[in-house]
Amino acid sequence: MTTQTGLPLFVLGQSADPHSEKGVDCPGELPPASDPGLVERARKAKEALGDRLFVLGHHYQRDEVIQFADVTGDSFKLAQQAAARPEAEFIVFCGVHFMAESADILTHDDQKVILPDMAAGCSMADMATFDQVEECWEALEDAGLADQVIPVTYMNSSADIKAFCGRNGGAVCTSSNARRALDWAFEQGEKVLFLPDQHLGRNTAVLEMGMSLDDCVVWNPHRPNGGLTQEQLERAKMILWRGHCSVHGRFTADSVDDVRARIPGVNVLVHPECRHDVVLKADYVGSTEYIIKKLEAAPAGSSWAVGTELNLVKRLAQRFPDKNVSFLDRTVCYCSTMNRIDLPHLVWALESLVLGEVVNQITVDEDTTQWAKVALDRMLALP
Repeated sequence: MTTQTGLPLFVLGQSADPHSEKGVDCPGELPPASDPGLVERARKAKEALGDRLFVLGHHYQRDEVIQFADVTGDSFKLAQQAAARPEAEFIVFCGVHFMAESADILTHDDQKVILPDMAAGCSMADMATFDQVEECWEALEDAGLADQVIPVTYMNSSADIKAFCGRNGGAVCTSSNARRALDWAFEQGEKVLFLPDQHLGRNTAVLEMGMSLDDCVVWNPHRPNGGLTQEQLERAKMILWRGHCSVHGRFTADSVDDVRARIPGVNVLVHPECRHDVVLKADYVGSTEYIIKKLEAAPAGSSWAVGTELNLVKRLAQRFPDKNVSFLDRTVCYCSTMNRIDLPHLVWALESLVLGEVVNQITVDEDTTQWAKVALDRMLALP
């Protein structure tokens, strides 16, 4: 069965697409999740590997995994930390695929980056494929606009997309430096193609740079010419890719109204990947590191409703028991792909390394690495 676009449509439980579901099958024997010795097995394997091993844990990871991380942080901080440990032979990245790619790009050739579960992807990153972005760029060339456009991609994108930006005069950004990256981009050209998160691009352009919503258009890769007219493209300053975070995109303006009604005096603190109407209603907006620092500095007894991934919010509530920290929405909202890294997969990866078997190594080819690094270096050179 196929859709109108020719893509395969699978009935749940009947067949699968190996191209979109790469790594779903683990190439080894996973220990059962019920094994009471998993924590001790992970500890022993980590101890046996010693300084040869460096474990990175993203903020959104489960507690059972994060306890074994040598460093915790957001995606770019972790990739930088990996690059700063040249003595570590194995970098085990407890995060998602694009993060492990960034670590491979920034580390030395003799270091091996391992993702415990190859199915730990990112739905946002997958919303912008290389072929789709190439088609968009060709359409901009046909419209006579490509020489005015600077591509900027969010860190939450594949190595291919980072390399595309590097080859075409663009850069990478994080949620912390998106404003600086866009300021730089508008010094280079008249328009920006912002990939792949439309919400971060829109929120930064409108709320931090003074643009209007009319300055922003959304490129839909599933429609001819992105669903946009020549006039819309010519008028736009920000061409936003039609992508979003499946976690942050779930929060709504009603979520903010509801939590304010339930918790008097609550401070609403959200990530800029949230929708524009949610960000407008929030009290504070910032990156994951900003959220953590905001709660660190908050006075005892204050109340906070946090709009980001639930594993992190729960961990922050435990870390700051003198503050009332709650999840912004009533609905539980874990990052399903981030949660694929569990203790059985971590134990399997570590014990395999102890036995001399490198599993689930993430490698980025030389050409992609070169151009992705160009885009990353442009970001690092921002004031």
